[in-house]
Amino acid sequence: MSIPRLKSYLSIIATVLVLGQAVTAQAVELPDFTQLVEQASPAVVNISTTQKLPDRKVNQQMPDLEGLPPMLREFFERGMPPQSRSPRDRQREATSLGSGFIISTDGYILTNNHVIADADEILVRLADRSEMKAKLIGTDPRSDVALLKIEGKDLPVLKLGKSQDLKAGQWVVAIGSPFGFDHTVTQGIVSAVGRSLPNENYVPFIQTDVPINPGNSGGPLFNLNGEVVGINSQIYTRSGGFMGVSFAIPIDVAMDVSNQLKSGGKVSRGWLGVVIQEVSKDLAESFGLEKPAGALVAQIQDDGPAAKGGLQVGDVILSMNGQPIVMSADLPHLVGALKAGSKADLEVIRDGKRKNVELTVGAIPEEGKELDALPKSSIERSSNRLGVSVVELTDEQKKTYDLKGGVLIKEVQDGPAAMIGLQPGDVITHLNNQAIGSTKEFADIAKALPKNRSVSMRVLRQGRASFITFKLAE
Repeated sequence: MSIPRLKSYLSIIATVLVLGQAVTAQAVELPDFTQLVEQASPAVVNISTTQKLPDRKVNQQMPDLEGLPPMLREFFERGMPPQSRSPRDRQREATSLGSGFIISTDGYILTNNHVIADADEILVRLADRSEMKAKLIGTDPRSDVALLKIEGKDLPVLKLGKSQDLKAGQWVVAIGSPFGFDHTVTQGIVSAVGRSLPNENYVPFIQTDVPINPGNSGGPLFNLNGEVVGINSQIYTRSGGFMGVSFAIPIDVAMDVSNQLKSGGKVSRGWLGVVIQEVSKDLAESFGLEKPAGALVAQIQDDGPAAKGGLQVGDVILSMNGQPIVMSADLPHLVGALKAGSKADLEVIRDGKRKNVELTVGAIPEEGKELDALPKSSIERSSNRLGVSVVELTDEQKKTYDLKGGVLIKEVQDGPAAMIGLQPGDVITHLNNQAIGSTKEFADIAKALPKNRSVSMRVLRQGRASFITFKLAE
């Protein structure tokens, strides 16, 4: 090969290598969050709360020091614990830590309801380290959103985006105070949108893999434009720390809640008065559906909006106001976003045929009364002795769990159930060595449980059964 031709080949190879390096560099280039963080951080705040707990009576036995010489009496008192020197009430306090962000120049702040729940004092620390007390404007436990107000003007605020535009795979950034470390920045991607969580039927959560830990709750989730698209709310964890699954409240939902809290102090949501379930492959085939989709109406509240509008048990709701219902959990999100009195046009499958049902949406019952509104055969509260609400198992669930009986935990309140770690979704098959066949049997057995004696309970969780014990106090 001649030298000129060799030089030509080498030149071509060099050009290919340079272009390859450029393409590779461009392909692995990651976003720079520096400017986003600098602009957003001043409006992200740290929130700490104090809750005064009931006084605890301390009344330990005191030695009789009367009649002793002053020097001996002082000597003995110095050697005794402070609470033993004189019986007294001790005031206890509980504290919590979370994050929040400013949404208006006059000091309105968004955070999570669980960050400030039952707080007697709420303290907000700004980016310049200044601190001030916050006033609670309102809370909405169903969406886990709370609105606070601090005194100020010309305060830094965050830009708000549209969470409805989010797609899986997009970059997102969180700023908050995990474990109390102020203005910690973490990043990741949107893992999924429209997630439903147990007992959170009215929030279509944003799932991300952004590292979120205790203290991040209430902090903002940003897109790459520096706009808030969500409020970091929950994590899935088995260790207490981040495990790659985090959930955020969409900012569209949070702002709707915020506006209602600001104007009226409470949140109004739409309600149909139905119990729905997922449409499995077999159910889809039996109802003449091409694929599993929609929400199957399993039960209808008497005199509720659905009953008055002509919806029937066995209807499969495929869409509402033109919005498709892919999973049954999509329906509560859409209905909850409507105001009472709004019209809802439902497309349903009934007896194998498509049909349109138009009804007027009602107002959701007050917190704590929603489950009571359902028929007693569906839900039992067992006089709250255990602190759980339970529902009957469906035939499909019995088949899945290979059970003949049992009840499904729908809600866990304060009480023995919460103390022993029961969770919504657990199945109770035996109580006090007696098999549970229905919610009524569960309520009857629970009502007759003995006090101050160990009681056994067999619980099925994620396919694994175990016995646990507890005691009911006087």
